[in-house]
Amino acid sequence: MPIITLIIVLFALTSFYKLYVHQMDVKTTFLNGNLKEKVYMEQPKGFIFHGNEEKVCKLIKSLYG
Repeated sequence: MPIITLIIVLFALTSFYKLYVHQMDVKTTFLNGNLKEKVYMEQPKGFIFHGNEEKVCKLIKSLYG
């Protein structure tokens, strides 16, 4: 069954049963979440501060990707 047919059927059922449809972005659900542990990362290429090449970044929020 093609995905568009499935979506049409789902909308038809929600209309028939008078339900509400909500959309959410699951890919970014935990984006920028608070960290409970200490996490360090190297400086990203292109954002390295000259004179501080050996330093690392301490993350306060989580990164995605």
